[in-house]
Amino acid sequence: MKVTPWEVEGVVDYDRLMKEFGIQPFSDIIDRVPNPNKLMRRGVIFGHRDYDRIVDAMIEKKPWAVMSGFMPSGMPHFGHKMTMDEIIWHQKMGGKAFVAIADMEAHAVRGLSWGKTKEIGTLYLKSIVALGLEPENAILYFQSSNRYVKDLAFELSAEVNWSELRAIYGFNPETTLARMFVTSIQASDILHPQLKEFGGPKPVVVPVGADQDPHIRLTRDLASRVSVFSFERIDGGVRVRSRKGREYLEKIKGLFECKVYEEHIDFFGDPEEIEKAIREIEVELGGFGFVPPSSTYHRFITGLTGGKMSSSKPESYISLFDEPEVGAKKVMRALTGGRVSAEEQRRFGGNPEKCTVFELFTYHLIEDDRELEEIRMECKEGKLLCGQCKRRASELVKEFLREFQKRVEEVDLKEYTII
Repeated sequence: MKVTPWEVEGVVDYDRLMKEFGIQPFSDIIDRVPNPNKLMRRGVIFGHRDYDRIVDAMIEKKPWAVMSGFMPSGMPHFGHKMTMDEIIWHQKMGGKAFVAIADMEAHAVRGLSWGKTKEIGTLYLKSIVALGLEPENAILYFQSSNRYVKDLAFELSAEVNWSELRAIYGFNPETTLARMFVTSIQASDILHPQLKEFGGPKPVVVPVGADQDPHIRLTRDLASRVSVFSFERIDGGVRVRSRKGREYLEKIKGLFECKVYEEHIDFFGDPEEIEKAIREIEVELGGFGFVPPSSTYHRFITGLTGGKMSSSKPESYISLFDEPEVGAKKVMRALTGGRVSAEEQRRFGGNPEKCTVFELFTYHLIEDDRELEEIRMECKEGKLLCGQCKRRASELVKEFLREFQKRVEEVDLKEYTII
């Protein structure tokens, strides 16, 4: 198994990933999530970091945001749709949506021209709008044209050295400076929704695949490094330290009931209220006061030919811009979890857990959980043959592509805030 931000190989062991990366099971928190979406209910979203912050903000109607992005290295496909669906759901639940087109990454890592990244990136923006992103409470942008992202990336880059990048990403002496700097751009993508220009510090969730977790871990560290105050929960309150000397502690002394020590102050009361007040003071003093970003992790959608669905392998995916008939034909050629013959299928049943067509039903095509369970059981019991299943999926894909592409033609990006 190899899982990096730019490459996924082999059979992915999600339990091992969670253990190695310190990701928490999403099943532990789903009962607290208001109206969880189908990806959460079906275990497609399998893990999280600090998602409690987001759930609390949803329930308490406090400001929060969702942020994720897309590298325009190939046509948008059903794998990208999964992330788009997650962003849209979070926006509907009250979050401000930030959608990035990672054109700087595509230029530095994939070697695409700026013109090509603009062309493909615009298709991604039109796609998420056609899927349901609302213009209110949304900001869309290209990395190369967002000065807030680039300025913050420069600040963050001062906190990262070569040894750390090598340890996280496996960079070597041949790695270009541009590719290394892109890691700061990505961290800035995640943190810039908390800049004062966008409402200041707040919880932000980043829906991603597990391959992007190195970016999340680095960004959470950077959020702490560039902020003046650090917080440690203690019995009945919060211990606060300053990274810039004693004089900053003097500026927050007396905000709440507290005990003052030489190197820190212990505040007593509601930890959330204490941290919020101190972050606001930090911003007033010219700092950032970042809240460490939260994240959710979804399983990789399997390519139609096996392995991870990838923009670099056109045969592995159904593009959102494939002709409906072409998309339907790709489904009919897809790998399934069926037996070698119809007779064996009826006798022993199929294996929907290893079927790319059943994944399409689970991730995208079937909304009703009971209907999905009926398909699963009929497959396992040998009542449903692969040909029948493929025909049903191909018709659903054809219908979806036809309706989606019609909506894309009607999209007017001028209604949206684009930086």
